[in-house]
Amino acid sequence: MGLNKRFRIGFVGLVGFASLAAPLAAQETGAWRLAPESDLSAMLDCFEASGQTLISAHRGGPTPGLPENAIPTMDALLMAAPAIMEVDVGQSVDGVLFLLHDDRLERTTTGTGEAAAQPWAALSQLKLKDNWGWVTPYAIPRLEEALAWAKGRTVLQIDFKRSADYGKVAAAIRAAGMEKSVILIAYSVDQAAALHRAAPEMLISVSVDALEDVAALKRAGIPEERMVAFTGTRLPRPELYRELDSQNIEVIFGTLGRPPRSIDAVIDRYGMDERYAELGKEGVDILATDRPREAAAALAEAGRLPKAGQCGVSRGE
Repeated sequence: MGLNKRFRIGFVGLVGFASLAAPLAAQETGAWRLAPESDLSAMLDCFEASGQTLISAHRGGPTPGLPENAIPTMDALLMAAPAIMEVDVGQSVDGVLFLLHDDRLERTTTGTGEAAAQPWAALSQLKLKDNWGWVTPYAIPRLEEALAWAKGRTVLQIDFKRSADYGKVAAAIRAAGMEKSVILIAYSVDQAAALHRAAPEMLISVSVDALEDVAALKRAGIPEERMVAFTGTRLPRPELYRELDSQNIEVIFGTLGRPPRSIDAVIDRYGMDERYAELGKEGVDILATDRPREAAAALAEAGRLPKAGQCGVSRGE
C-alpha cells in the first residue's frame, strides 16, 4: 500500500470516528434542534416576526471528510449552528428512495453509472466521497433513515431527482411523522401543482421572480399558505421581498452555486461575511448557502441568528 493511500485511509478514518461520535456529542455538548411547535408555516412566521434569518444548508453542509447528502454531515453541522437541511432524493430501479445529488455515481460515490438504473442492493454497498474526492466510511442513506434522523432535530428541504416518485416520497414523509417539518422543492408551476396534489399539507418552495408568478401558482390550485418563495441566486430583490411579505409568503434566497461566480464564492473571496446578515435585513427569511457555518456566524454577530428558546429552537444540555 502506497504512502498516499495509507494517508487517505488514516485521514478519513479520523474524520469518520469524529463524525460517528457526533450523535453522542450532541447529547453532551448541545446540538441545535429546530422542531416546529405547531406547523412549519407558523415557525417561519415566528422567525420573521423576530427579525431572524434561517440558514438552509445546501446538500446538508458538506466539509472535508463529510460528504454531501449524508446524515453524519448534517449531524455535525447541527453541533455548530441551527440550520435546516437541503437534500436530494432519488429512487433506485427497484423503488428504494435514497439521498444523492448527481444522476451519475462517479463524483460522489465509489460507484459508476446512472444511480437510478441500479438496484438498492448495489447502491447500498458504495461509499460516499467528499467534495474533495476523498473516500469516506459512509454509505448512501435511504430517505427513511434521513427522515428518522431529522424528526425532532431539524427541517428537511427536499429536492427531487427525476427518478423520485412524488407519491412515494410523500408517503415516506407521512410514515415518519415529518409532514410538518419538510419543504418540498419545485422549479415550475406544473411541478409545484403535482407536488401539492401529492402532499397538500406540506410546504412547497416555488420559484418566484415577480408577483405574477404567485398569481400563476394560485391559479394552479396552490394556496399562499403552502408557498415559500425561492427568489433565485443572482440578484437580491428587497422590493419583491416586501411584496411577498405583504402576502405572508416567506422568502428564500440562494447564495449558493458553482464558484467562482456564486455569491458565496464572492463573499468568501473578498471577506465580506457580513453580507449574509445584510441579506437578512433586506427581507430574506431563509438563506440557502454552501457556507452555512460562516453565514450563521455572521448572522449571530448581527443578532439575526435564531436563538434557543425561540420559535421551536432549542439546544441540548
